[in-house]
Amino acid sequence: MRVYFISLGCDKNLVDSEYMLGLLKEAGHTLTDEEAEAEAIVVNTCCFIHDAKEESIETVLEAAGYKEAGKCRVLLVTGCLAERYRSEIMAEIPEVDAVLGTASFDEIVTALQRAEQGERHEVYKELSYLPLPVVKRVNTTCGYTAYLKIGDGCEKHCTYCIIPSIRGSYRSVPMERLLAEAGQLAEDGARELILVAQETTLYGVDLYGKKMLPELLRELCAIEGIEWIRLLYCYPEEITEELIMVMKEEPKICRYLDLPIQHASDTVLRRMGRRTNKKELTALIRKLRKELPGIVLRTSLITGFPGETQEEHEELLAFVEKMRFDRLGVFPYSKEENTPAAKMKGQVTAKEKRRRRKELMELQQKIAFENAGKCVGKRYMALIEGKLQKDNVYLARTYMDAPNIDGYLFVESEEHYESGEFVRVRVTGARGYDLVGVNTEKKLI
Repeated sequence: MRVYFISLGCDKNLVDSEYMLGLLKEAGHTLTDEEAEAEAIVVNTCCFIHDAKEESIETVLEAAGYKEAGKCRVLLVTGCLAERYRSEIMAEIPEVDAVLGTASFDEIVTALQRAEQGERHEVYKELSYLPLPVVKRVNTTCGYTAYLKIGDGCEKHCTYCIIPSIRGSYRSVPMERLLAEAGQLAEDGARELILVAQETTLYGVDLYGKKMLPELLRELCAIEGIEWIRLLYCYPEEITEELIMVMKEEPKICRYLDLPIQHASDTVLRRMGRRTNKKELTALIRKLRKELPGIVLRTSLITGFPGETQEEHEELLAFVEKMRFDRLGVFPYSKEENTPAAKMKGQVTAKEKRRRRKELMELQQKIAFENAGKCVGKRYMALIEGKLQKDNVYLARTYMDAPNIDGYLFVESEEHYESGEFVRVRVTGARGYDLVGVNTEKKLI
């Protein structure tokens, strides 16, 4: 069948989609970019917050329309929304032929066959199961950058979060499997590996009895062809001396750390069920900057959490101003059913949440622009990502920027570069969140 695939949500979900694409391709199905020409449509959904849930539902409904207006005969829904609302989807959207939970995406080929034969069904496995399909992934990013999903699920049970109920407890992917997969990605042209999980810092605890992220990183650094390794989703309380040391010693590991803290008020952090406090966060950030000069710190915050007072909001503002994060995202609290926070008193109005978010983002914009200005005159290795149609300007990223969430470096050059090549660039200017520079050497790698 000709299959059209839609992947929504986070990069972890994207990896699941790439596995499913690999399974479908291996089974002889053809992947298409034309939704109207597809005989089967698969929607891999997200439902982490309200907006993501709405987007997923709208996307499924749009796809359902192709069963009348297009050539589509089969519609499958997978991922987080399918895990959380399995019966509702089947009952309320009759065009959907099958739903697959988060731990059963490796059954995508069988589900498609059953649906094609007219069997409307659900496919679910216990969330203690970790799908590890033996198949070559279809890299949907750009070839030279690839995500490596090192685990699934979460043990934290933050009071606002539904992840444990739709992804299960933390399960690490065996190290030998990850090294083989990373080696294959490198053979296929990957130059940058981005490690992801609900929490990367806990890698290995369930399989090996201890945190094994440092050991995994050292092994990944030895893979020929990989030049950058980037860490996302590192919980601050789980960062160890060993992790800092390996980042210090291995030049392939980008001095970039995604460190979701969510808030800085101790009282709000306790209500959130977080396992750290402002004093510990301050000490960690200072330690990271001391031990890893030039490190870029990204974080995410939740504003308007139930019971958050104006004073606690101002405490968060003061913390952001003091810590001067390089990258920062702010999300208004999303009230999710069946979470402890949804039942808490003091729910903040949507208007107030937006106001507080606006204040935080305006402060962070000022900090980010100032930080960008400090890059002028410095030299960086940059990864070429493409060329603008006009002028001799290339789109690139430095170690300071993760794809799709951070800024870019616009490189002026008379040289010809291919996407995926590394060049040395001198920064000549800053434009908001982005940088402008000129190449100082020909291609490096």
